[in-house]
Amino acid sequence: MKHTEQALRVFDLEAKAIADLKQQLDETFDQAIDSILNSRGKVVVTGMGKSGLIGKKIAATLASTGTPSFFLHPAEAWHGDLGMIEPNDVLLAISNSGESEELIGLIPFVQARGNILIAMTGNVESTLARNANFHLSIAVEEEACPLSLAPTSSTTATVAMGDAVAIALMVARDFQPADFARFHPGGSLGRRLLTRVKDLMRSDELPTLPASASTKEVIQVATEGCLGVAIVMDGDELLGIITDGDIRRGIEKFGDAFLKQTAADLMTKGPRTIATTASLQEASDVMNEYNITVLLVVDNGKLEGVLQLYQCEL
Repeated sequence: MKHTEQALRVFDLEAKAIADLKQQLDETFDQAIDSILNSRGKVVVTGMGKSGLIGKKIAATLASTGTPSFFLHPAEAWHGDLGMIEPNDVLLAISNSGESEELIGLIPFVQARGNILIAMTGNVESTLARNANFHLSIAVEEEACPLSLAPTSSTTATVAMGDAVAIALMVARDFQPADFARFHPGGSLGRRLLTRVKDLMRSDELPTLPASASTKEVIQVATEGCLGVAIVMDGDELLGIITDGDIRRGIEKFGDAFLKQTAADLMTKGPRTIATTASLQEASDVMNEYNITVLLVVDNGKLEGVLQLYQCEL
């Protein structure tokens, strides 16, 4: 048998497990989400074994999408970590069987404290499901494991249900890209949204020249500036920009008379600019919209720098 046949079988079974969740979803899901939204505490996710590993992922997803959350190991909870659960917290307990001894042992504590308990199990008649305020079914028809021993389809369903919870909360909270970036400052999105233009712009030895500069001076300034542009100024007033494209178009337009032209003849008036306080994402959006690689950075109408994401080396 080809190994790919087994892979395809796993994909089919696990895809079916997720699709079947749609048939099990009811108003209980809405009620569970509302209970979290109405809570003034955190979501405490717990589970043993594979369920615990998935629980850690769910807790991380919740925390990064606007719902304060952390993972509590149920065995450690029995030895002092119960103190991590505060009265307003919601406990999300995950167990495919719904009979994990370590989780069942948490029920009296949770009920005594008045915490909301959301159970995620594959058995609606289980002890955990029956004692929960809300039960989210992750029941599957068949595990992908041919021995029906290793959690496979059931763990996939659990991940999908956890994602559904996180995304429902994310949408309800109107969680935006800027919010996501604040929780992910080390990622590429965080960098684009949190980094300001002033942090990356070049502000020293800008390639500027007057409108009367010769074509030769334009090429020299653009080359030495290592930005591929020459900025045309009248004192502190920004008049225009000359890019490599402007030079090529000038050659086509003026022909043999090209070298007799001045910066004023070659420049593009009213170049695209951006504020020093704009985000890198905003700058990137402008560059993509107008298909340009350089932005002039201004502050109160005064040229402050040049932003170019890719610079040459002298």
